[in-house]
Amino acid sequence: MLEAACDSLEIRVDATHSVSALWQRPASAHCALALAPGAGAGITHSFMADMAGKLAERGIATLRYQFPYMQRPSRRPDPPALCHATVRAAVGSLSELAGSLPLFAGGKSFGGRMSSQAQAVAPLAGVRGLVFLGFPLHPANKPAQTRGEHLAKVEIPLLFLQGTRDALADLTLLEPLIERLGKRATLRVIDAADHSFHLPARAGRSDQEVRSQLADLIATWIQGVLP
Repeated sequence: MLEAACDSLEIRVDATHSVSALWQRPASAHCALALAPGAGAGITHSFMADMAGKLAERGIATLRYQFPYMQRPSRRPDPPALCHATVRAAVGSLSELAGSLPLFAGGKSFGGRMSSQAQAVAPLAGVRGLVFLGFPLHPANKPAQTRGEHLAKVEIPLLFLQGTRDALADLTLLEPLIERLGKRATLRVIDAADHSFHLPARAGRSDQEVRSQLADLIATWIQGVLP
């Protein structure tokens, strides 16, 4: 299958902030996903690029976008309100680009959490569900549930893709939180994967194989969400 080409564009967040984005739409697209990066990486990171390519192979268009602090650049993330505004602006751009395609949002780690926080404050227009590639429930090796409390206010379907070795999401805390969310929340666990979805050599699986599995899980979940 031919790889879908990426188009570079700029998303206006507000009067003083704009962010870079990459739009990747395969000819077979049946839905579109706004995909935000993790705090320590941008939209050209190999994980983000690989996931966009593998999702395109499964008929899912993606809009990868930066947060303003990544444009400066700075290691310190923007205030939540600016991150939420960025998510909302990206979804608005996605709607224009995707036309009649069903819309989804989410992202890797920090990007997914900012998407869910934005949705909890006020629904993202047209978004049918949220995808989390490693939801960061707490700081590394500091178990807590407070970063997930806002999820109770999110009323659309949620997909959590988590590794069993994720230091930012103790499954003994994440699983009961997801259970409380009820039928709208789905958890899929990648055995032996860390927060970056990397497996130890003894697991016998490459990063590419794991990323293909993640793309399959997203595609299957989306099929179940759509009528």
